[in-house]
Amino acid sequence: MTTQAEAVCVILGGGGHAQVLIDSIHLSGMRWPQAILDADQSRWGQMILGVPILGGDELLPELVRRGFTCFAIGLGGIGDNRPRQRLFELGLFYHLEPLTIIHPAAIRSQWAEIGPGSQIFPGSIINAGARLGQNVIINSGAIVEHECSLSDHVHVATGARLASTVQVGRGAHIGAGATVKQCLIIGEGAIVGAGATVIKNVPAHAVVVGVPARPLRQAGSECEWFIPEEEKP
Repeated sequence: MTTQAEAVCVILGGGGHAQVLIDSIHLSGMRWPQAILDADQSRWGQMILGVPILGGDELLPELVRRGFTCFAIGLGGIGDNRPRQRLFELGLFYHLEPLTIIHPAAIRSQWAEIGPGSQIFPGSIINAGARLGQNVIINSGAIVEHECSLSDHVHVATGARLASTVQVGRGAHIGAGATVKQCLIIGEGAIVGAGATVIKNVPAHAVVVGVPARPLRQAGSECEWFIPEEEKP
């Protein structure tokens, strides 16, 4: 396994999330990333905190030949975490090691499990018995309480709170400032809207919003508000 001192890292995906990621890498004492790849051609040739955006994903094989050994995902997610998953799987395909990044201002219990490639940002809290899969984001100020279980590619956004023993399915998104009551299940690919308060299980691929949280739509359907029968005019 490559040590932090030896790692030559490429960041897959540029933008605002990449800034926080690079800052976290620096403050964690890891070697400064050497390159960023991004699909947006308008960003090519630009710098993010001193790291150059060299081009698109098609450059990844060349970087591997040049001795790059690890990668981190610099793409955030607003609801749809599949682009982050695709980039993560691309890095693994080229046998690069995913960096696990824990900001020094985060609080992480020594009895919490953090999967490869996960990112734990400043002010977040991960308590004892929590289990995080691969490529999980715990964003700034978010709380993951004891014995929560988060599958791969989950994003818990800024200031969100998961009470104890919450289970979050693969690729689900918990929006900024949302609260999920203890012992609940958030299904695979589900989206909990920003500021929502979840007091019931959320089915796979559902979108819930509000206080208390109610269904907005199912994946693949039209984006229409769900109005309970008793509230219809």
